Amino acid sequence: MKSSDDALLSSWDKTVADKGDVGAIFETSGEVSRTFAEIETQARAFQRKIDMFDVNSVLAIQIGNHPDWPAILLACLRRGVVVLPLEQSISKRERNVALKICRASGLISHGVRKIDDQAFPEWGKNPPSLLKLTSGTTAAPRAIRFRNQQLLADCDQICETMGICDLDLNFGVIPISHSYGFSNLLTPLIAHGVPMVLSRDRVPRAVLIDLARTNATVFPGTPVFYQALCEMEDVPVFPNLRLCISAGAPLSARVARKFFNEFKQPIHSFYGSSECGGICYDRDGKVFEDGFVGMPMKDLDVTVIDPAAESSQVHVRSAAVGDGYFPEPDEEKLGAGIFTPDDLLAPCGDGFKIVGRISDLINVAGKKVNPAQVEEQLLRFAGVREAIAFGKKSSQRNEEVAACLVTNGKVSVAEVTEFCRARLSAWQVPKQIFVVDEIPVNERGKISRRELARRFGT
Repeated sequence: MKSSDDALLSSWDKTVADKGDVGAIFETSGEVSRTFAEIETQARAFQRKIDMFDVNSVLAIQIGNHPDWPAILLACLRRGVVVLPLEQSISKRERNVALKICRASGLISHGVRKIDDQAFPEWGKNPPSLLKLTSGTTAAPRAIRFRNQQLLADCDQICETMGICDLDLNFGVIPISHSYGFSNLLTPLIAHGVPMVLSRDRVPRAVLIDLARTNATVFPGTPVFYQALCEMEDVPVFPNLRLCISAGAPLSARVARKFFNEFKQPIHSFYGSSECGGICYDRDGKVFEDGFVGMPMKDLDVTVIDPAAESSQVHVRSAAVGDGYFPEPDEEKLGAGIFTPDDLLAPCGDGFKIVGRISDLINVAGKKVNPAQVEEQLLRFAGVREAIAFGKKSSQRNEEVAACLVTNGKVSVAEVTEFCRARLSAWQVPKQIFVVDEIPVNERGKISRRELARRFGT
C-alpha cells in the first residue's frame, strides 16, 4: 500500500481537507454529483473491493466519463495497483489485446472482474502508478510507464501554464481515459481542487447547450467541436467561459479565426503527447497560422535536434516525461527524462508550428516528400476548402503522392494538378486526387494518413 507521503496522494489529502463538502463533480444539469468529501468516502470503500489484487498488479479501467473515476483512481493509488485506462470506444478484441500486453490482473467495467492466468509484470525498482496505452507509429499497442511524481508534474505544468485554478469549472467532454482528459480534468481535480462537469454526450449541439447551462469556465475541446460550433446557428451564450483549449489534432487557422471573429474568444492550441503530457501551449490564441502550437510549457525544455533544417524533430525534457515503454522499451525515443516525438516542428514567431511527422514522410523513389508542403499548395487553389496528402504504394517508385480534397463543388481535378505542377517538384505532385464530402477523422478529431492510404490504395 502506498504511503501518505506520496506526492499525488498528499495533494489530494490537502484538497479534500480544504474543500470538504464543496461540489467536485457536476451533472450537465448543474446538480452536484459528488462533493470532494464524498469522493474520499467512496475511495475508502472502493479500496476494500480491490484488496484481491496484489500490489504492483495492473488493473484496467473502462468506465467512460463516469463520476466514479476520481475515487477509483485514489483507491488504486492507495492500494498500490497500476491503473490502465481504456477508452470505451475500443472493440472487445482491442481490449483483450491491451489486457494481455499490459498483463492486467483485473478489469473495472460493469463491476470488478479478476483476470486469471496472467503473467505478473516485473517492474524493477520504479514500479509505475499508471500505464497510458498508445499505438505509436505502428498498429501494435504498447504502454507508457508513469509514476505519481510525473503525473503531478504534468498536472502542475498544465494548471500553471494555462492559469487554471480551483475557482474554475472544467467541462469534461473529452475522454478521461485519454491522456488529454486524464491530465486536464482528473489530476487537476485531485491535486488542485479544480471541479468539473462530466458529459457523456458526443453531439456537438447538446455539448454546447450543457456548456452554457453549467456556466463552465474552461472548455478543453478538440478541433471537431470548434469547427461544429462555427457552423451552427442560434448558438447559446457562454457567460462564464473564459478559456477554450484545443488539442488532439492540429487546429486550422480558418476555424480559429472564424471562432474568434464570431465569439470574441481565442482558442488556445495545446500540443502534447501521451509519453510526456503537455509540450507547447499557445498562450495568446491569436496567431492564426495552421499548425501553430505556441511556446513550451512552464518548466519544460524543448531542444531542436537539427537547428539548420526548416523543420526538425525535438527533444522534450521535463519532470513529466514517462519512464519508458512497456513491455518493450525504446530508450532512444523515451528514457532518462527525455522524449523524442515523431512530429516535425518549425519555428513560428515566438513559438513552434507542427508541419508534419517523420512517419508521414512519403518516400517517392528515395526522395522524401513532406505532405504538409503539398497540402499548402493545394489549399491555395481557389475552391479547395480542405486538403490532406498521403503516400500510396507504387510498384515502381515505392510510394507516390495522393491527396483528398473537400471543395466547393466547382473544382476541376485536372486544373488542380496543373496548378501543383507549376509550384511543386515533379515527385511532389499528387498522382491521384480524390474529391470527398469530408475528410474522415477519429473520435479525437485526428486524421490518419495511414487509414487514408488503405482506403484509397486500390
